[in-house]
Amino acid sequence: MNITIVKNKNILDYKNWAIWKCAPSEFDWTYNEEEHCFIIKGKIVVLYEKKKVNISSGDYVIFPKGLKCYWKVLEPVKKYYIFK
Repeated sequence: MNITIVKNKNILDYKNWAIWKCAPSEFDWTYNEEEHCFIIKGKIVVLYEKKKVNISSGDYVIFPKGLKCYWKVLEPVKKYYIFK
């Protein structure tokens, strides 16, 4: 199970997606559905299965269904997101 990050993805419909914001913080998270998101601003480190992923502004990220992870929000985050 891996987190997928796509740089410079051309997304046409993401502005119709919901928006999520988060201040710097740390927390556990489990994905009950596959989530697609586009990071508008912020910096995040996600830890899972002994892996570390750095996510930042401009990244298109796919979190797989069933993923259990730990989020470290380093800079305030704003993202568009949708569950598929």
